[in-house]
Amino acid sequence: MFVYISTVITVLIAGHTICAYDVLPDPWDTLYVQPEQIHLSLGAVESQMIVTWTTFDLTAKSTVWYGIQSINMSAHGSARKFVDGGSEKRQMFIHRVTLTALVSGQTYKYHVGSDDGWSPIFTFTALKKGNDWSPRFAIYGDLGNILAATLPRLQNEVQQGLYDAILHVGDIAYDLDLDNARVGDEFMRQIEPIAAYIPYQVCPGNHEQAYNFSNYDNRFSMISSGGHTINNHFWSTNIGPAHIISISTEFYYYTKQYGTHQIENQYRWLEQDLIQANKPENRAQRPWIITIGHRPLYAQNHIDNILREGFTFAKDSKPEFGFEELMYKHGVDLSFWAHEHNYERLWPIYNNKIYNGSVDEPYNNPKAPVHIITGSAGSRERHTTFIDTPHYSAFQNEEFGYTRMTIHNASHIYLEQLSVEREGGQIIDKFYLIKEKHGYDAWF
Repeated sequence: MFVYISTVITVLIAGHTICAYDVLPDPWDTLYVQPEQIHLSLGAVESQMIVTWTTFDLTAKSTVWYGIQSINMSAHGSARKFVDGGSEKRQMFIHRVTLTALVSGQTYKYHVGSDDGWSPIFTFTALKKGNDWSPRFAIYGDLGNILAATLPRLQNEVQQGLYDAILHVGDIAYDLDLDNARVGDEFMRQIEPIAAYIPYQVCPGNHEQAYNFSNYDNRFSMISSGGHTINNHFWSTNIGPAHIISISTEFYYYTKQYGTHQIENQYRWLEQDLIQANKPENRAQRPWIITIGHRPLYAQNHIDNILREGFTFAKDSKPEFGFEELMYKHGVDLSFWAHEHNYERLWPIYNNKIYNGSVDEPYNNPKAPVHIITGSAGSRERHTTFIDTPHYSAFQNEEFGYTRMTIHNASHIYLEQLSVEREGGQIIDKFYLIKEKHGYDAWF
């Protein structure tokens, strides 16, 4: 931060009074008011888009100018001061503006900032209304600043218009807090060619846990459909014919540091969200229920019974608040996980038993949820080597890559895994998930 030597102007930001100044700083200091790290996320309704960015000094306003043919509309938001937990206590200002009343499927130009400085001009396309369209996703976890093998290709494909949204399934930057959060800053700059153009939806992983997930909580802006507050740990949204739910697996693993109360809190929220999603009128509109969470329930030769069955709160007590039974009961169709630095497609599975649709067509009307592990986007920790092929594993690959998903309609989802280690980027796995019926009754 710089040192000012003149009069003070009082500015109200996010409910707090902070001081800004009306003159230049001391000449031996530097002013950091240029917007950077611009990224988008989905709003509470289809006609909204949240724009988030960073400056390292306070600006008088947080503004987005946007429009269709010309940039002729403005929206204003707020900034919140964030102090990193590292030794330097570096501070930054996170700006958020929600754009409203966007036209379904319309492409907009926009830039962000204030009279202190403006970003370049970016574009985004407003989410299409309803369920009669086919959203396209790139899905991956465990993408870092170093050895981000898939990032150049993802940047290029987003610029070509191949996707409608990103799902980053935890472990972001490796790590957001490192070097007093400078690694996080640089990673957010690296993904800007993606995240400034399409919604960049995230869930937390173990590499976000430092200082009680503070970098993760402050840098991103996840909100549930119909919601009123940002909650980056668990949220859900509607997009096309799908209801997508994001959960935190990390509540179950950092109980000594941060307590256990969020385990039940999230579980109760998830239960209610699934009940609402399964109301006949809602499931008819969004037949696919898809979840993302960082640590997998099943992977390689490891089964995570804490996540499957629940957390044991006291000696000799039964585990509570596990995911598997709840998801099965409410007919979750497809789950994406990461954490393992590889790609693995599982057979449809419940309670450690395989429930293929048939021998020849296992993903045609399967009788249990389908799990995909997609943690091979690239980081300084490199690959996770497969040491076994358990009975529930259908396909394994250790190459750097990411998953593509197209939700064609109410009955067909197409999935493929792309390897960036092969010439030109090659598809190494692909399949259709086909379901004529959704919900708990689909298992019988």
